Amino acid sequence: MIMNKVLFTWIGTADLRASQGTEGAGAGPIGQAVTVTAYDEVILLSDYDKKTTDGYVHWLKEHTGASLACVSVKLTAPTHFGEIYEQVIHTLEDYQRKTTATYKRVFHLSPGTPAMAAVWIIVAKTRFPAELIQSSREAGVQVASVPFDISADYLPDLLRGPDNDLVRLSQGLPPEAPEFSDIIHRCDAMKRLIIKARRTASRHIPVLLMGESGTGKELLARAIHHSSAFRKGPFVTVNCGAIPRELVESELFGHEKGAFTGAVTARAGYIEEAAQGTLFLDEIGELPLAAQVKLLRVLQEGRVTRVGSTKAIAVAFRVIAATNRNLMQEVAEGRFREDLFHRIAVAVLTIPPLREREGDLNLLIDHLLKQINAETGDQPGHEQKKLSVSARNLLIHYDWPGNVRELANTLQRAVVWSSGTVLEARDIQEALLPMPGKSTPALLGRSLGEGFDLQQLMTELARHYLQRAMDEAHSNKTKAAELLGLPSYQTLTNWLKRYGITGE
Repeated sequence: MIMNKVLFTWIGTADLRASQGTEGAGAGPIGQAVTVTAYDEVILLSDYDKKTTDGYVHWLKEHTGASLACVSVKLTAPTHFGEIYEQVIHTLEDYQRKTTATYKRVFHLSPGTPAMAAVWIIVAKTRFPAELIQSSREAGVQVASVPFDISADYLPDLLRGPDNDLVRLSQGLPPEAPEFSDIIHRCDAMKRLIIKARRTASRHIPVLLMGESGTGKELLARAIHHSSAFRKGPFVTVNCGAIPRELVESELFGHEKGAFTGAVTARAGYIEEAAQGTLFLDEIGELPLAAQVKLLRVLQEGRVTRVGSTKAIAVAFRVIAATNRNLMQEVAEGRFREDLFHRIAVAVLTIPPLREREGDLNLLIDHLLKQINAETGDQPGHEQKKLSVSARNLLIHYDWPGNVRELANTLQRAVVWSSGTVLEARDIQEALLPMPGKSTPALLGRSLGEGFDLQQLMTELARHYLQRAMDEAHSNKTKAAELLGLPSYQTLTNWLKRYGITGE
């Protein structure tokens, strides 16, 4: 089988100097390559003006019998990884789509900028396997020996610093939606979740978001919507648990005039309102079984029939459902239809609880406090707040059963209730709402291993009870010492000083 050999390369400054006859320029990297090796085709990428590019192509034709094609591109900078990557991928995909012959790709690393060479290497090691060559006047043309394989699994860490756009493009992700940037995270679990969500966003498939209350399911749903083909349409939110059971079908599917008592006018339901957009069914596990049957039919047929009507209305929309329940258990116990579960559970994304997001809590605390300060800055009597070390430690070591929502509400209460500009541990303690069956904070059930600090735990325990005793004793040290079982108020004073409790 005859295989064509196709050279893909950028036109570089050294190539232009060669074509202009500059003294000492020689044949230039591309001229060297086509002289040493016979290519069937040479695909040139150029970000130079048309006159300069045409002049080089005319010169190169005199040095090779290969068929030449030039792709003119416009880069904001010859070092912009994202733009270079887009142009290279577009060129390779376009060539592959148009050609019918069997061919071998060769990428020339020497012409152009280091960023262009880096992109050729990445593309060759991931999406379009190719031979890599390099050339110099001293060593001639050589096959480039890259000492390691750059796999897609390693690209995020490799490219995080130079250009995040290149990570997105190399992983085949859709354009970044601002809403994804609003999901504050650092931990690996959330990074993997966001990548899955962004890949899912570009597909017209149902999405099921699972996770505890307060983990940010609606925030993720909005990000998926705004990164999808339905982003120009509405994002319609339905809290399935908040609709009275007798009104569920009317609210979801709409009704005609006179369909029931009180239906004085016809009304479109949430599904019709979501046409060409996204229908977000929050707490879908709360839907009555009768409504589940009708919803399944709508999802299967893409048509909705209003209550009191026999006419089906075609409607195109994307459905994203969310629940804090175990829907598989609900199916097993007969409270959720199995056929509807399989209809909505195509892309299943589980959002981890805050206590499992290693390294995210500090980021979220800073982000939320900054947001609260900004939102309340123009309110009477507001002072910009910051956290003391003891207050931050208390926040970090709390287990947050209500997740990000509970954290945000706790900070909001602490900001409103505290005096002064610094939030102390006592302010946070007063802002926490103890949950039934939960310790505040949970001191005895923490996992051992990375991040566990026994000394910090003992400090936290001492601070908690010292402050509590002082509060209950109304700052009477003798009384507080008795409550704590300490021998004297002098001992208590030493403890207060050791653990940074003011005694007020």
